[in-house]
Amino acid sequence: MTDVLVVAELIDGGLRRTTLTAVTLAKQIASGTGGAFDILSIGVGAKNAAGNLAKYGARKVFVAEIAGGYFAEKYAPTVAEVAKKGSYGVVTGCASTYGKDLLPRVAAKLGATNVSDISAAKVEGGKVLYKRPMYAGNVFGWTSPNTASAVVGVRQSEFESAPEAGGASATEEVAIATDPAAARVEFVGLESQKSARPELTEAATVVSGGRALKSAEGFKTVLEPLVDAMGAAMGASRAAVDAGYVPGDLQVGQTGKVVAPKLYVAVGISGAIQHLAGMKGSKVIVAINKDKEAPIAQVADYFLVADLFKAVPEMAEKVKALKAQG
Repeated sequence: MTDVLVVAELIDGGLRRTTLTAVTLAKQIASGTGGAFDILSIGVGAKNAAGNLAKYGARKVFVAEIAGGYFAEKYAPTVAEVAKKGSYGVVTGCASTYGKDLLPRVAAKLGATNVSDISAAKVEGGKVLYKRPMYAGNVFGWTSPNTASAVVGVRQSEFESAPEAGGASATEEVAIATDPAAARVEFVGLESQKSARPELTEAATVVSGGRALKSAEGFKTVLEPLVDAMGAAMGASRAAVDAGYVPGDLQVGQTGKVVAPKLYVAVGISGAIQHLAGMKGSKVIVAINKDKEAPIAQVADYFLVADLFKAVPEMAEKVKALKAQG
């Protein structure tokens, strides 16, 4: 029997929906081992988010309201204390920037195996095995932790969001644990880009551009009209980010954000393995590239061999016309 603790990720005082992919994993493990799962709502807005989290079938939702902004040294002690008290065999969360920062620190405090960025899990003989990328995503392997507990980061593109279960879980406030390391760190502020476009990791449609757009102006005048016409989130390849065309928070790939929208449109992206690792879970992939031998053709459902500077504006106008027709 393995009990699971899900660490929820909050944003702007509410629940970030990618947390629900970790809930899906928790349900799978609990069901396969005869255990149960609980959720920890932690951070600014934890009490508010707990009401939403209570809808997803957890045995209990724990609440740890921590003011003053996020940093891992402040959150990890409380997560670890809740995990120890509940004797959880698995602690899990989304393998987002937040999860990749927080979960390894929790694992260190628990003396647990840290299994990052998993794409699948299965239960065999009472043991939980995890599938994760290795060698820059070129291969996938199954791993079995050899410690009493494991801290697991879920690749949100590989798991469906958990549906509401009906009813409401009980909630319980927990004590905030402290750590000497937290006293040496000060939260100064958060600088983030606000956009009217959908969040990249949660959008149903993503339009990404590559270095072939040639400049920041290319993104603005060529790609953005298509992004906005489709009501999409905008992404970019690492090459475009490294060239300074767009900020780093738009990067899709192994070292950026992992996405799995219903529709992914890749414009001027050759398809290096690192980029494919971040988007190949998309339901439908459309690629526009003048090189018909570009690696991205291997994963694309639709591949248009064309000059992007001509094809993309035409596509944007077509999308606008179709929307105007209703």
